[in-house]
Amino acid sequence: MFSRFCHPNAAVRLGTMIRNFSVSARNNHRVVVLGASGGIGQPLALLLKESLLITELALYDIVHTLGVAADLSHIETKSKVTGHVGPEQLGECLKGADIVMIPAGQPRKPGMTRDDLFNTNASIVRNLAEACAEHCPEALVGVITNPVNSTVPIVSEIYKKRGVHNSNKIFGVTTLDTVRANTFVAEAKGIDVHKVNVPVIGGHAGITIIPLISQATPAISFPQAEREEITKRIQNAGTEVVEAKAGSGSATLSMAYAAARFTFSLLHGLQGKECITECAYVQSDETEAKYFATPILLGKEGKVRNLGIGKLLDYEFQLLKDALPELTDSIQKGEEFVSSA
Repeated sequence: MFSRFCHPNAAVRLGTMIRNFSVSARNNHRVVVLGASGGIGQPLALLLKESLLITELALYDIVHTLGVAADLSHIETKSKVTGHVGPEQLGECLKGADIVMIPAGQPRKPGMTRDDLFNTNASIVRNLAEACAEHCPEALVGVITNPVNSTVPIVSEIYKKRGVHNSNKIFGVTTLDTVRANTFVAEAKGIDVHKVNVPVIGGHAGITIIPLISQATPAISFPQAEREEITKRIQNAGTEVVEAKAGSGSATLSMAYAAARFTFSLLHGLQGKECITECAYVQSDETEAKYFATPILLGKEGKVRNLGIGKLLDYEFQLLKDALPELTDSIQKGEEFVSSA
């Protein structure tokens, strides 16, 4: 059961995480959002602006960042907002960062394959990772830009080339998969979603997303046909939103919520709060894949411990077997993108 992860819902829900911080801890963190003018970046920045732990919120994009920063700066919360536009201002934006969140890049559109997305976003992530490695190598980095299964290896390989790699500080933000699993399972069972926590392992695309309903808190069971149906919905939830938006965008608002939740968990960890856990896509030896999402214990240096996969149902084990070839290929693609440059 998920209780082995310190607390059945250790990643406290977003509203509580925004408001309830200890005034005795260090409350002067600098958080950077790269891609702050985009569909995820703007609502993410808005949610982060509410945090009492953030003294400075630094926003970067290639266009419109000054307007976004001016807009947010009028909100009556403590954090100072700065806007930075274009590559010449990127270094200034990153200096002194404690956390860097990266939603930069193009969203997925109807009919777009993951390869299409990779071809668009890989170079964007590479360039931002180069800047992070140079200007804030000790910062915790949350990679949101899809395809996460490949972009996280890109960031890691850049850091390795720069000689500043620390696997405990680079995360693929897969929190949205957990958020969706919690929502869909709670709806199916008619229970309070705030009391539900479903760990999601694997990757962050299609069949690589593996919800472990058997490890949910509270204990939940479904007939097999219903278990398969809800699993497929969780795996295809991104496509569900893309199709519903009919070409106007992808999952921006829910992703911003999930990214903010993950950022607040990182901040809690930096504060030294105990038993902060989130599922995240990290360098891993849990499977043959070099990167793999599992529940992670967070602390002052980022990842404290990988809490592992746990016991799987036969059905979940088959999902894992099915996911590994695609996940391994995606990782290799990211690594080769850097090595061939």
